[in-house]
Amino acid sequence: QVQLVESGGGLVQPGGSLRLSCAASISIFSLNNMGWYRQAPGKQRELVAAITSDDSTDYANSVKGRFTISRDNAKNTVYLQMNSLKPEDTAVYYCAAAKLIRITGGSYEYDYWGQGTQVTVSS
Repeated sequence: QVQLVESGGGLVQPGGSLRLSCAASISIFSLNNMGWYRQAPGKQRELVAAITSDDSTDYANSVKGRFTISRDNAKNTVYLQMNSLKPEDTAVYYCAAAKLIRITGGSYEYDYWGQGTQVTVSS
């Protein structure tokens, strides 16, 4: 069983930055697809960013140019650098991973999920 542990969430003012980390319990060399999702109260969970083993990335339109996903294979960790944060970025952010890159109905499929970390953007 793969465990994913997120950290780095918190309260930040609009325009500020946060960096989320997702530490995996196994080598992420074997996790060919890793991603960050978020879910705001009363809204569906949505993909924020994804990164594959060849470092290809994919972003939601709402975060392009502001968020950057990256992976450090030596530390078995995936990061989400979030800049120019807006109140609408407020949500619980979840890390997700899969050993294979699978797409169904235009969406990535993931097998493993973290517990989530709260990000609140407010003045």
